[in-house]
Amino acid sequence: MSHSMFKLAHISDVHLGPLPRLSIRELASKRITGFVNWHRNRRKHLFGGTLDILLDDIRAKQADHLAVTGDLVNLASGIEIQTAAAWLRAVGDPQRTSVVPGNHDAYVPGAYEKAVRAWYPYVRGDQAPLEWPQDRHVFPYLRVRDQVALIGCSTAVATPPFAASGFFSARQARDTVNMLRAAGDAGLFRVVMIHHPPIRGATSFYKRMIGIRRFAAVISTGGAELVLHGHTHLNTLHWLRGQTGPVPVVGIASASQGVGGLKPPAAYNLFTIGGRAGAWELKAERFSLNAKGDDIDAQGTDILAP
Repeated sequence: MSHSMFKLAHISDVHLGPLPRLSIRELASKRITGFVNWHRNRRKHLFGGTLDILLDDIRAKQADHLAVTGDLVNLASGIEIQTAAAWLRAVGDPQRTSVVPGNHDAYVPGAYEKAVRAWYPYVRGDQAPLEWPQDRHVFPYLRVRDQVALIGCSTAVATPPFAASGFFSARQARDTVNMLRAAGDAGLFRVVMIHHPPIRGATSFYKRMIGIRRFAAVISTGGAELVLHGHTHLNTLHWLRGQTGPVPVVGIASASQGVGGLKPPAAYNLFTIGGRAGAWELKAERFSLNAKGDDIDAQGTDILAP
C-alpha cells in the first residue's frame, strides 16, 4: 500500500443508557412504546461498559477518524440528547468524529432539531457556518480528511408508534450527487454515511428506508467507494452499482450490544484506505466483543471481497 494511509473506524446504534426518568407527559407520546420496549428487551443487552471497551480498542488501533451512523439515544428526550452531546465530546474532537442521526434520534417531533443543534460540531460540513442557522439544511454534509471525503446523509424522521422507517428525500439526493461528483473530481475516496440500510429487504417493512431506489441512483450517478450504515444491529455486507464497479455497503452490530442477545455482540469495523483515485486500496477488518464480553477479538480482515 502507498505511504499515506487513512484509518476510519465505524460504529453505530450506540443507544446510550440508562434511560432517563421521563414525565407522564413525555411518556404519553410515542415514547411509551419505546420505553416498554427498552425495559422488556434492550435493557438486558445494552451496556455502557461494552461501548467503552470498543472505544478503547479503536483508540489503541490509532484510528484517524470515527464514523457514528446514528441512534445515539433511545427515546430522544432532551436529557438524553444532552448526555449524547457530552458523550461525543468525551469520545473526541469533532474534527475526527463524524455523526449522522438515526430514527431514535428523531424519535418524536422536535427531537431531530434538538439533536442537530446539540451535536452540530459533529455534523457540520467543512464549509458550513460554525453555528447552525435554522434555515439551513445540515444534510448531506461534506468533510474532507486527508484523501477521504466523508459525506453524511440523514434518514432520520419522526415516525408513528411501532414504525422505525427512514426517509431519503429528493432534495438530499440531488445535493448528495453533487457532493459525490465534486469529491470524485477532486480525486478523493468517497465514504457515504447513512443510518438506514439503503438496500431492499435488508430490514423489515416497518423499519425500512423510504427512498432506497433514489439512493441507489445517487451512488450509480455520483459514484462512491464505500457506504456505511447502521439500524439493523447486524454485521452485513451488500453491494450497490457504482460508476466503475460495485460499491460495498457495510452494516455493523450495535456498539452497546452485550453477549448472549439475539443480535451479534458489539463490534466495529476498521477501514484502512490507501492508494489513489483510480487505484484505491481498501482493507476492512472487523473487531467484536469476545464470548466473555470483556475484551475485543479480531474477526478477520478483507470482509469486503465481492
